[in-house]
Amino acid sequence: MNGKLKLTPAARPVPTKKLRIEEVPRTLRELALEKMRAAIVEFHFRPGQRLVERDLCEQLGVSRSVVREVIRHLEAEGLVHTVPHSGPIVAKLDAETAAQIYELRSLLESAAAQAAATHASADDIARMGAALDAIGAAYRQKDFHNVLAATNSFYEVMFLCAGKSVAWEMVQRLNGRISWLRSLTVSSVDRGATGPVQMRKILNAITERDGAAAAAACRDHLATAGQIAQRLIAAETIAAG
Repeated sequence: MNGKLKLTPAARPVPTKKLRIEEVPRTLRELALEKMRAAIVEFHFRPGQRLVERDLCEQLGVSRSVVREVIRHLEAEGLVHTVPHSGPIVAKLDAETAAQIYELRSLLESAAAQAAATHASADDIARMGAALDAIGAAYRQKDFHNVLAATNSFYEVMFLCAGKSVAWEMVQRLNGRISWLRSLTVSSVDRGATGPVQMRKILNAITERDGAAAAAACRDHLATAGQIAQRLIAAETIAAG
């Protein structure tokens, strides 16, 4: 034995491609942020509820420094509000703020849909179709977490294939509150029927290369969602008051 290992056929080197990490590892802070954002958006933590550091550390299994970083990030997203002498609470989204968000979404999404009708490839259209199928399946299973995830995928493809990357970045900055509003509306009684149908109209118009119809379908979809959100916010306000 000369100290060198002799490679037998069973011990041949594994091809580099199989060892390659396809996804960038996420930090503990990123994982905690994702969990907290989902917990707020999906109403595990209710609007106005106080967020206690010690409890969050225990629930997430992370240090106080990580929890504080996460709270600061969520505050920047508009999902958390810090009350002087009291600490962080889950932010309450009022009707006026919701109306402004839907107005901005209508402008950005209708423009993206119109451009997508010109620029979307067959693969882009197939991916949006797959996202719509996933939305329908998630509604049938009452899996609102996956409804939100698939909805986000649909719009991401639409914006990026339209060449609207900056607009998508703007949407992403509002994504916490947009997801909160989506979570509020998708769980409403009638949204499982109307939402996917309206989104299918957007995709059909894109497929037919009819930009004006795609933009109009987007505006109709958001007008309906906005009306549902306003009704539900008003109901929550009455219940809380």
